[in-house]
Amino acid sequence: MKKGIHPEYHEINVVMTDGTAFKTKSTWGKEGDTLTLDIDAKSHPAWTGGQQKLVDTGGQVAKFNKRFEGLKIK
Repeated sequence: MKKGIHPEYHEINVVMTDGTAFKTKSTWGKEGDTLTLDIDAKSHPAWTGGQQKLVDTGGQVAKFNKRFEGLKIK
């Protein structure tokens, strides 16, 4: 392998939506960082069979609605 072209592979902490946590290896973040999930297999409707729940943590849905509010579809 060529040196200096591959991302660093290190251990991080992952926190699921129900609060459980585990350690895994990843190229995300830095060594020891914590990745908190908004949606995972325990809460996603595709795996739980429940009603779809819209999670808008970054305001993306509101931004989309504002951008296309005047668009009329026939």
